[in-house]
Amino acid sequence: MNRLLTTRCVLPLTILAVACGNDEQSKSIVITNSLGVERQELVAVPYAAFVDAFGLDSVFKVVDEASGTEIPYQLETKGTSAPQNVLLYVSVPASGDAVLMVEKSAPNPTVSKAYARYVPERYDDFAWENDVVAFRMYGKALEGRPDDAQGIDLWSKRTTGLVVDKWYAHGDYHTDHGEGMDYYSVGMTLGAGDIAPFHDGEVIYSKHYRVHEVLDNGPLRTTFRLDYEPWNVDGKTVSVSKLYTLDAGSQLNRVEVTYAIDGDGTLPVAVGISRRAGEGRLLQEQGSGILGYWEPEQGEYGITGVGVLLSDGQFDHYVDQPTQYLALLTATDGEPITYYNGGAWNKAGKITSSEAWFAYVRGFKERHASPLNIEIK
Repeated sequence: MNRLLTTRCVLPLTILAVACGNDEQSKSIVITNSLGVERQELVAVPYAAFVDAFGLDSVFKVVDEASGTEIPYQLETKGTSAPQNVLLYVSVPASGDAVLMVEKSAPNPTVSKAYARYVPERYDDFAWENDVVAFRMYGKALEGRPDDAQGIDLWSKRTTGLVVDKWYAHGDYHTDHGEGMDYYSVGMTLGAGDIAPFHDGEVIYSKHYRVHEVLDNGPLRTTFRLDYEPWNVDGKTVSVSKLYTLDAGSQLNRVEVTYAIDGDGTLPVAVGISRRAGEGRLLQEQGSGILGYWEPEQGEYGITGVGVLLSDGQFDHYVDQPTQYLALLTATDGEPITYYNGGAWNKAGKITSSEAWFAYVRGFKERHASPLNIEIK
């Protein structure tokens, strides 16, 4: 292993200071977890800071110092022509840290765990997935058909492999062939956590997305944008752009939604979850900005948990409708709303009860509030 002595100075990435006054000394990446639970997630090291610290901008390997395990990484571009971040998929012990060393050698191939694509062969769907869950948004060609639907569709997976291309190729994804299936019913609702204007007690749906742009496409993080054409809401012309990010291992997407609103520049909006007949479990924590739902069992298909949570702040209030549960807030012209949405399937074997699902959603919120600390030392 190609290592030198570790320096004693501590340089937070928040100030991007990486020079310690001795170019011959090697540096390490130290990731600290302040929470009392083990965490496995992606962290981002700014690319410029990484290159300044390690002098490597092409071929390199990242290794956990304690175990010798190689750390998978991705160069995130955010839709630009050059890397913006080095994304590292790390495991950090409870109330502890992980020390990563960087070597000048070729890494092993990173297994792809995140993927998205436009699906013109299926009515302009846009589908995306990671190693634990998959989603799709309906496209223009579906409009006006008897099977038209509105919100986000959730695909239930019980494989860590990527399935989008395979399932679309054989077309029989409403049947479980051992990897999972699509049994989630969206209809004319917001599905698994979509967002739309809310006026006079009703959700005011747009047409389906018109423009898609993939900014990064795996192997560890997929980011894409969907843009919608303007429509009328209570006499205002409204348009919206939605930026989705899905990381390996996460049950939830990060969604950044920006509305363009004429008139007075504000608009009531609702984030929603499809509601099922029968007795499910509902979690509504207004102060925490959380809406969670553990559906009633759907016969042989099993049980789906769905959740949404605000990145910061709280929902204005909740509205229960016959076909969906809604969490309301106010959008302002040009100001992004950031929230998370997604779900889990009990037959995947990881999250098998309402208690486990609600704990996951609450824990996700807690992790977001206490991000892993990254330093170059």
